[in-house]
Amino acid sequence: MRMPDDFDAISDAVDEVNILKGKKAWEETPVFDAAKDKTQFRQYEAACDRVRNFYQEQHEKQTVEFNIKMRVNMRKNVRARMGVWEAMEMLNTLVDDSDPDTELSQIEHLLQTAEAIRRDGKPDWMQVTGLVHDLGKLLYLFGSEGQWDVVGDTFVVGCAFSDKIILPETFAGNPDATDAVYSTEYGVYQPNCGLENVMLSWGHDEYLYHIMKVQSSLPAEALAMIRYHSFYPWHREGAYTHLTNAADDKALAAVRAFNPYDLYSKSDAPVDPAVLKPYYAGLIKKYFNEVIEW
Repeated sequence: MRMPDDFDAISDAVDEVNILKGKKAWEETPVFDAAKDKTQFRQYEAACDRVRNFYQEQHEKQTVEFNIKMRVNMRKNVRARMGVWEAMEMLNTLVDDSDPDTELSQIEHLLQTAEAIRRDGKPDWMQVTGLVHDLGKLLYLFGSEGQWDVVGDTFVVGCAFSDKIILPETFAGNPDATDAVYSTEYGVYQPNCGLENVMLSWGHDEYLYHIMKVQSSLPAEALAMIRYHSFYPWHREGAYTHLTNAADDKALAAVRAFNPYDLYSKSDAPVDPAVLKPYYAGLIKKYFNEVIEW
């Protein structure tokens, strides 16, 4: 199946903006990217127009009503039954011919992320988290409403939209921005209720998190890496401290340790899925159900 002409281009442009905006804030600098020239990634300005148009749509449509509908739909329906490697191969059928800068297949990006983590001697649960972290993009094959509910930075819905979210002015067209409850600081939440108790904007991270939470033996840190790695307003910009609690501090450290592997491993040398499959098949067997309900 082919994606809309700019699916991978949008996803990559979002990553590029995050790369160029980012400041390394994790405690232990990853070894794998120490010698890389980050200026070789495409510049912020080149991605800006495409990203602005994407976020304009996302920010107008990610409402509380939409997010509740998506979660109800997820609980009521099983979209497919298959193992993790089969899901990776299914994701790999998404092809984008329009973006000359996107030469990696979906499965190659997952393997590059996992291999970068492996080379740095990180634990096997973190390696396999890198392997699966983008599998939520299967949402596109399962009938998403567009790109805006699959990729992009995530944020809290149900309370005032933070000014730390990228392009915050584009929320002006979202009806929740003027709702009597949803537009207040705490909205539907209690002070310091913890991120486990808030609703993040729907997309591939949130979808995969809810699947892996009940169908894997991944540790809490891995689940945090999956759920929060696109939650830039929190883990990079420091927003939502009025909602977080002590339990979120550990999650924050985990996400900051993971994100450079996701963002910067795309420039690594090519990988051979056939060669690497036996190693990762062992990790998949260790941490996941043989068949997962997607």
